[in-house]
Amino acid sequence: MPSAPLPAPHPLSSAPAPSRPDAPAAPESLQALARLCTTLPGPDSTAQERIAQREAQLTKPPGSLGRLEELTRWLGGWQGRATPQLERVQVIIFAGNHGVTTQGVSPWPQEVTAQMVSNFERGGAAINQLARTADAALAVVCVNDLRPTADFTAQPAMSEQAFMQAVATGYNAVPTDCDLLCLGEMGIGNTTAAAAMAAAVAGGSGADWAGAGTGLDENGMAHKATVVQAALYHHGGHLANPLEAARRVGGFELAAMLGATLAARHLGVPVLLDGFVCLAAVAPLARLHPQGLAHTCLSHCATPQGRTHRLAHHLGMEPLLGLGLRLGEGSGAALAVSILRGALACHTGMATFAEAAVSRSEAL
Repeated sequence: MPSAPLPAPHPLSSAPAPSRPDAPAAPESLQALARLCTTLPGPDSTAQERIAQREAQLTKPPGSLGRLEELTRWLGGWQGRATPQLERVQVIIFAGNHGVTTQGVSPWPQEVTAQMVSNFERGGAAINQLARTADAALAVVCVNDLRPTADFTAQPAMSEQAFMQAVATGYNAVPTDCDLLCLGEMGIGNTTAAAAMAAAVAGGSGADWAGAGTGLDENGMAHKATVVQAALYHHGGHLANPLEAARRVGGFELAAMLGATLAARHLGVPVLLDGFVCLAAVAPLARLHPQGLAHTCLSHCATPQGRTHRLAHHLGMEPLLGLGLRLGEGSGAALAVSILRGALACHTGMATFAEAAVSRSEAL
């Protein structure tokens, strides 16, 4: 359900795009999904080397643009382009509902999920404005028609069939021609699922990962931690398998984000992840392959001491932004697009020393 059309982004390169790889079909079983998660293509090292060679010729001291230089190589390596581009940026919000909300883990009623989806479609949410500012297309996908998962304190959140259908929904939602995918989510109760996922992937207790979510007070957070701990106890050793963890204590929209991130890897599309829920959703990829999240970049952490930072540290990721962002919706990912556009503009638009007739340091 896409939002109203957004302005087309300005081309950054007239170079013809290389042929993109074809992604395998969406997996239909947990075993097939595990195989697809462990047979991942790597970046184009030739493209990265050519980007580094040009970077060394630009009119600036080496490394003076800091992480912007790294981001350009990251983009080009995963796109398979020596001249990366950001002509087609896609934001996808996956929406889902959670049976665990019957445990009182959110101050907001479950119907808010559908109401916010309608707000996205009308263009009235923060992500609509940020996507427009980033010259990005925006789509909203309601996973499982917003029917909720089971209460995972008593049973698995999803059957294997329902989980695989949600993964396939995300897998098939990624446009094959996009240059960058930005992921976001909407789902009352999904920070509880993300907390359980984080505990399953990174270890720790419910109290280590349960936060305020959409506005819980201290008593509410303590109760939420107890609920997460009950889920961890109920599912026990099954959570050692990261895909089983995603099925048992995750959610429909989390499974869809996992599928979309996996499809992007096989399509050669770099991914901007948005905050704690998104990061927890895709963390199984890092457990199944040492470079499983190398094609992704974390857009933001709300605080240097928060849950997102701790999970990012566990996964070896460094956020691009802080700003106290904790809205979700893909808001941080959409904001980070401008950083990537700036990095790319410098790389493609700056003159080389030879072109500008600028003398180089004798140390270079």
